[in-house]
Amino acid sequence: MDEASATSLPYHVPALLTQSLDALDIRPGGVYVDCTLGGGGHSRAILARLDAARGGRLLSFDQDRAAIARAASDPDFAEAPGFTAILGNFRYLKNFLRFYGADSVDGILADLGVSFHHFDDPSRGFSFRWEGPLDMRMNRNARVSAATLLRDASEEELADSFYLYGELRQGRRLARAIVTARARGSVDTVERLLEIVKPLINPRQEKKELAQIFQALRIVVNNEIDALREMLLQAIEVLRPGGRLAVITYHSLEDRLVKNFMKTGNLEGKIEKDFFGKVISPLKCLTSKPIVPDDAEMERNPRSRSAKLRVAVKLPVNE
Repeated sequence: MDEASATSLPYHVPALLTQSLDALDIRPGGVYVDCTLGGGGHSRAILARLDAARGGRLLSFDQDRAAIARAASDPDFAEAPGFTAILGNFRYLKNFLRFYGADSVDGILADLGVSFHHFDDPSRGFSFRWEGPLDMRMNRNARVSAATLLRDASEEELADSFYLYGELRQGRRLARAIVTARARGSVDTVERLLEIVKPLINPRQEKKELAQIFQALRIVVNNEIDALREMLLQAIEVLRPGGRLAVITYHSLEDRLVKNFMKTGNLEGKIEKDFFGKVISPLKCLTSKPIVPDDAEMERNPRSRSAKLRVAVKLPVNE
């Protein structure tokens, strides 16, 4: 596939769309949040179920100006009463909702995946399939790009990133190779990084391991895990009793964090019980196992294969 055909692909195909809408249990007059506007697939479907005349509202976040601009030029959003596009990171969920007069909401959806547009735009550097700059910033005004990370991070920091966020056993060797290479010249393009790491990965698992390397760098560049942690904590504060929290994850680190949080109501995943042995948590999991795409969806959208949807409801204070 050449660059021209890549840019003609859909901006994004939402994963687990029907399941997400069902999970939110949308009321026409309710107030909802889409933490990741992206190509607008989830937001458009949520809006279709809302009635602005009855107070229905949707507030959709994205830190990428391209996504916000795309929504502004789309009549489905630009002309939709009750819709607000927010240029900002969902880690500031509570402050933005307060600013827009939505202190409490009925449902929050967070699709943590990267859009087709990001993967298929060579200038963004999210994919090892294209030559281009090592950027990987969701917010292109952010200070740290993948190139500056590879330039400035210590060998230990890089090794930890590859191990923790890419689940790569050879993280130490990868980090050492990058530090050695950068002493001879910049590691600021996709092709330069591939030149360094390919000799250290299993040729039979090349695509998988390259994806893990790029995933690790992307997570660190965008501080994704800390942002997710902050959003989850604030979600409890802004959800009304009976409100739903639905999160779609794509790798085990995110999924484990979301699973434990929904089960316990805290980031440590520590189960707390009252005097009678009942678990104390502001949330109740509605999915004992994650909801995953069926065969038909995976056929239509191969990138949904790793998607997992978990859902919880906020309990009344006296429960």
